[in-house]
Amino acid sequence: MEHDDSKGAVKGYVPSSGLAVSVDDPVQNPGLPPHRERLTDVDPKAAKRAERTIYTLFYISVAASIWAVAAYMLFPIEDQELTSIRQNNLFIGLGIAFALLAIGIGAIHWSKTLMSDKEHVEERHTTRGSEETRAAVVEAFRTANEESGFGRRKMIRNSLFAAVIASVLPGITLFRGLAPHDPENSPVDLLKQTMWKEGSYLTRDPSGTRIKASDVTLGSAFHVIPEELANTSHDDGYLNEKAKAMVLMVRMSPEQLTEREERKSWSYDGIVAYSKVCTHVGCPVALYEQQTHHLLCPCHQSQFDVSDEAKVVFGPASRPLPQLPITVDAEGYLIAQSDFQEPVGPSFWEIR
Repeated sequence: MEHDDSKGAVKGYVPSSGLAVSVDDPVQNPGLPPHRERLTDVDPKAAKRAERTIYTLFYISVAASIWAVAAYMLFPIEDQELTSIRQNNLFIGLGIAFALLAIGIGAIHWSKTLMSDKEHVEERHTTRGSEETRAAVVEAFRTANEESGFGRRKMIRNSLFAAVIASVLPGITLFRGLAPHDPENSPVDLLKQTMWKEGSYLTRDPSGTRIKASDVTLGSAFHVIPEELANTSHDDGYLNEKAKAMVLMVRMSPEQLTEREERKSWSYDGIVAYSKVCTHVGCPVALYEQQTHHLLCPCHQSQFDVSDEAKVVFGPASRPLPQLPITVDAEGYLIAQSDFQEPVGPSFWEIR
């Protein structure tokens, strides 16, 4: 090919069409299929039946929400029995599930049988619409309200409002149960005292077997409970007491420990014991990394350095894990010197 300097172009050059493909018989837009009317569009009785079905579903949702609240009171779990816990979770869960399911089915049935069923094509745009377009949107909402019957079908509308409002009640009831009920027994006071006391034997969880210091090897981790807890029944509050008293015990070389002078007597030959209850929101801190001496909370990834008084090294927890002072008896079994010196559990319990 020759170059034409006057025109700055190559003679005989044909611009590329890129990825465009030109065909003689392009596919034609088939358009929308013919509109098929529903039974409820042509039969007023069918439309009335659909309306009754919809608001009945919404009222079933209301009843299910009320049942969930009632189940919270009819099946309490104060006795800590596993059967009570199962029944409480089952019946509250069924109430909430049916409440939300009925709202969903009712809304879908409403849209399938009574709302506007006209097909249309909506062109997409990426920029802010003109004032005329925005006014058209407002008009579209008005038209949708008219065609769906939301403002006209009062039974459906009111029953939907009732169902949505009622569906919130079980959640409010359940969260209310987490708050303290007795002003004289604040969470701080309840969590200041656990089953640990002077002379309590450290035992394996859940067997209740006593632990000798000589059985705890370097790098090992033990899940520990007080001996008294192993003999406590569920009727006597086993779960509540365990939730406060559970401990993770590890052993490392004594020279690896960083301890304040007043706490040097709280460990024994490199063995330290800390509460397993995370100081963030109370999850069990049970993952021990031997090389870094870090304890990890699996819920929100708070990490605590066991070699440095379980101080927080990462995550949302705001204070170290409470330490259990320990020693050994005359036979070499590990025992507690006292209870924890501070409340266990989340820091927000300390807010008075």
